[in-house]
Amino acid sequence: MKRRDFARRPGCSVEATLDLIDGKWKGVILYHLQSGTQRFGELRRRMPGITQRMLTKQLRALEEDTLVIRKVYAEVPPRVEYCLSELGESLKPVIDILKAWGESHQQRLSCAPPPVVAKKPKRAA
Repeated sequence: MKRRDFARRPGCSVEATLDLIDGKWKGVILYHLQSGTQRFGELRRRMPGITQRMLTKQLRALEEDTLVIRKVYAEVPPRVEYCLSELGESLKPVIDILKAWGESHQQRLSCAPPPVVAKKPKRAA
């Protein structure tokens, strides 16, 4: 995935960081890899809402951006493991802060069920 040039623009460091972890799944993948090396199937089980194709695509993008290391073992069947790179490890505090913020604001986010509103009875004419 080709990265945009953020040099010499206001807020460029924020844009560059968000560009690396953009989308619905990259941050979630990075969060799950914080607990250690995992195989593709393990990641897929931890994220039931992601398709196999999307997980593959996102892992490839994270690997291309050197946030994730992919290790292939010469076995039959082939075994592939993913872990955070040193650069990926440096994002741990960012991911942890995002998680904490989400937990503290969960009531306002779409994760929470909508409030129940009582209906007023109709008046007879």
